[in-house]
Amino acid sequence: MDGDGVIDHPGFTRLVEHLVDAGSDGIVVAGTTGESPTLTAAEKLDLVRRAVDAVGERATVVAGTGSYDTRATIELTRQAAEAGAQAALVVTPYYSKPPRAGLVAHFTAIADASPIPIVLYNIPGRSVINLDPELVAELAAHPRIVAIKQAQTDDLDETRRIRELAPDLAVYAGNDDALLDILRLGGVGGICVASHVIGTAMSDLCSLVAAGDDEAAARLDASLRPVYEAMAVTTNPIPVKAALDILGLPGGGLRLPLVPATRQERDRIASALEAAGLAAGARS
Repeated sequence: MDGDGVIDHPGFTRLVEHLVDAGSDGIVVAGTTGESPTLTAAEKLDLVRRAVDAVGERATVVAGTGSYDTRATIELTRQAAEAGAQAALVVTPYYSKPPRAGLVAHFTAIADASPIPIVLYNIPGRSVINLDPELVAELAAHPRIVAIKQAQTDDLDETRRIRELAPDLAVYAGNDDALLDILRLGGVGGICVASHVIGTAMSDLCSLVAAGDDEAAARLDASLRPVYEAMAVTTNPIPVKAALDILGLPGGGLRLPLVPATRQERDRIASALEAAGLAAGARS
């Protein structure tokens, strides 16, 4: 977005191309980092089309279509598929706090109606509700629910239990600092924030774990921790947009109620990027 919150379409295209060039196998359009809460449905669909046009032959394009409204999620998922999305990321309904039966009915209705695979997005820190392993396993029995973005990582036993109960469900780390742990538990990768700025290194981390070189993976993960921490100095996507700006990449402004990073926050982000060898002396 530009400084007025208007979508910068050339910048968006440049950013998705950068992500794929830097090692991302896929792009999530209109996820949390993409400011989905303040995008209109029409804007989301337009961005999906642009992502497909830009990188659809090189990477999987996933549309963030989830909301607390089941009917609206179904409609947006169908439209995203028509726009070329190859999968949909569907977050746990937030604010309304549906009971377990409502969660099952919600995700089942979406999966039943969806022409594309569904990735569950479990993030209790934002949605309040946690999808427990038994519930995830029940949902994973649906043929179109194929993966989960697991951002409930304070308790890795839950991820371990998901792997036991639903071994065919692909598990993605939802938090940067949990990527290595999720990979060690049999996860297939991460849907991350820091990959916008250290995507090549995070891709290398996945490759090291896949190759069985846990010692090298641990060393690399330790070297990336300062960047992970910098991406969490305040509410996402404020820090990653500041980091992209510092690196000369398109991140741009934010829509209210999000606000730009403070000077102190930008300095901390710049220091982490400098330590990683990415932005020497860049603090403007």
